[in-house]
Amino acid sequence: MTVTTAAPVATEIGAPLPVLGRDVSVPLVTGGEVTYAALDYAASAPALQRVWDDVAAYAPYYGSVHRGAGYLSQLSTDLFEQSRETVARFLGCREDDQVVFTRSTTDSLNLLAAALPAGTQVFVFETEHHASLLPWRRRGADVTCLAAPRTPEQAVASLDVALHGAPKGPKLVCVTGASNVTGEIWPVRELAAAAHRHGARIVLDAAQLAPHHRVDIAELDVDWAAFSGHKLYAPFGSGVLAGRADWLREAEPYLAGGGATRTVSRAADGTVDVEWHTSVARHEAGSPNVIGAYAVASACRALTEAGLDRLADREQRLLGLLRDGLAGIPEVRVLSLFGDDAPRVGVLSFVVQGWNSSHFAAALSAEHGIGVRDGLFCAHPLVRVLLDAAEGEPGECGAPDAAPGETSLNAIRVSFGAGTPEEHVVRFVEAARSLVRDGAAWRYRTEAGRCVPVKA
Repeated sequence: MTVTTAAPVATEIGAPLPVLGRDVSVPLVTGGEVTYAALDYAASAPALQRVWDDVAAYAPYYGSVHRGAGYLSQLSTDLFEQSRETVARFLGCREDDQVVFTRSTTDSLNLLAAALPAGTQVFVFETEHHASLLPWRRRGADVTCLAAPRTPEQAVASLDVALHGAPKGPKLVCVTGASNVTGEIWPVRELAAAAHRHGARIVLDAAQLAPHHRVDIAELDVDWAAFSGHKLYAPFGSGVLAGRADWLREAEPYLAGGGATRTVSRAADGTVDVEWHTSVARHEAGSPNVIGAYAVASACRALTEAGLDRLADREQRLLGLLRDGLAGIPEVRVLSLFGDDAPRVGVLSFVVQGWNSSHFAAALSAEHGIGVRDGLFCAHPLVRVLLDAAEGEPGECGAPDAAPGETSLNAIRVSFGAGTPEEHVVRFVEAARSLVRDGAAWRYRTEAGRCVPVKA
């Protein structure tokens, strides 16, 4: 017996994929309700209806995996391992690559950091998300942080120079596929070629790229790729690290516990002897998140069946609509590292002259029912570069301690994807234009790091 998954969803050309929450109404401070416009996909994308239906179909059959003799345990084990195979196909993994299920991109990159051979030199750009910028420091690696490049060609050239001057020994390059701040796509294949020319390995942070663009590990020639399920329309706390097996196989287990062990025994001297697995189980100790893994696999199937290229084309039309609309508001400055012509996914950040970004985002929500994000987006060095911030200028993720109307070191981010209706983008542009032209209709204050409307 197998669990029946939901049938592929037939969509019209240009129509969004069905997602949960598409008909949710939210109250406005000015009175009445409006359908919520979710434009914060870069933080967490809504669940695809297909994913939710697949999980609901499996839920009655849920059981423990790998060591259970019962029927449901065996079924769950098969689904878990089939999910691993589905993800491997989605990512274009090579025959000998491993797919390890984790909690998130952050967890995946921390796992890889824990598996680095002694003396590894790590090279990252200051433009990375904190998830790919910070894990290496905690593991004692020699980290070189490269300055923000202003063109894709400059990124490749600066990495080439840095690696050429590096001493012998294991080296790792970590780079994003698409910026979580600007949405700009990075030259991953060219960076991988530069890394391999100098005997370095490369890991791709695909958290923002995979939901919008086809990611093929073999074609890009990266050694590892990491992404999060909750950005891929599968919000059940699961992530993936896929790629080369050798460093993972030779490292101490990321977590010590059941499932990672082959044998455990008490030695004569009272100590405990352990033989660890050499397979993916080595880094998946404890009871795995079966539903999370199954949801990720469901999302991979749904996006593949819908056509990743078709979805990407549709997203580019929405992006053009957004950029054209913002271009008509002189007070808006769109943030970019590589320039206006650089290819992007559906992520765009901007600032508004004379506005505190947190105040602007709060007004979009409270007065227009539109959800965006404001702050530094867990990419503090990059946002500082984009805003030409002076050294030591204060700034933080979330709403700063500044009065509405005061400028501050933060920005506003709009992000969307396969489930975004065109109407949501149109509403956002109209709301932004209205706020700039007429100002906020309500008063706001900062409470516990958030800019909130003042109760009437």
